[in-house]
Amino acid sequence: MAIRLQDISTLPPEGFSKKEARKATRHYTRLIGAYHHRMLARKKENVLIIFQSMDAGGKDGAVRKVFRHCTHDCMRVAAFKKPTEEEFAHDFLWRVHKQVPRRGEWVIFNRSHYEDILIQWVHRWIDDTKREYRMRAINDFERLLQQDNGTIILKFYLHISLDEQERQLRERIEDPTKRWKHNDNDWKERAHWDRYMEAYEYAINHSTVPWHIIPVDRRWYRDYLVSKTIVETLEKLDLPYPFEDADPFSPKL
Repeated sequence: MAIRLQDISTLPPEGFSKKEARKATRHYTRLIGAYHHRMLARKKENVLIIFQSMDAGGKDGAVRKVFRHCTHDCMRVAAFKKPTEEEFAHDFLWRVHKQVPRRGEWVIFNRSHYEDILIQWVHRWIDDTKREYRMRAINDFERLLQQDNGTIILKFYLHISLDEQERQLRERIEDPTKRWKHNDNDWKERAHWDRYMEAYEYAINHSTVPWHIIPVDRRWYRDYLVSKTIVETLEKLDLPYPFEDADPFSPKL
């Protein structure tokens, strides 16, 4: 059944405990740090984490909160903005492929290759035919990373409501400590909300690697759900420490 974003709440389930969620998040983020250290030592697996959302969806906050116990070694964030002239002169995946993780490394995409079938389709810079071609290329690209390099791919759509986005954008104007985030263009993009929802639904429903849809109107629930999803994915893997009887993280895992 096709996913319809309007049918998915941007809020936590009714009665969900904020206190318990924050407690669980602290536990999960420590485990994420331990898993990262273990993969760094093994240098066999690599992880690609993709965050996509509308403006003010909380991508930066998710990165700060969820990965706070990870070492800076072999952990980096790649942010994809408007392509440069050189990038425009190549195929749309050229700049992305250079940023994917090597073995033992974790890379977080703050926005990603999906921008090329989202914003470009919303503004009609590409038509439906080219969007379909690029979607097939994206699926092939992600399959290549998985099968050829053993990349673990986790994709998160941070699901924010129209009202909460307005509140967040206004806060960037009114709060002096957040004013540096303000961008007039965010308000212009907001005018295309319905078409963006259609574009995201297309990307989500046509992806081979599944998306995790994360309600983010309450940021504590975002942190809980993202960290829980990462831990549940990694705990299914066989990730022994590379040195016999030398795993200081085993009690935590």
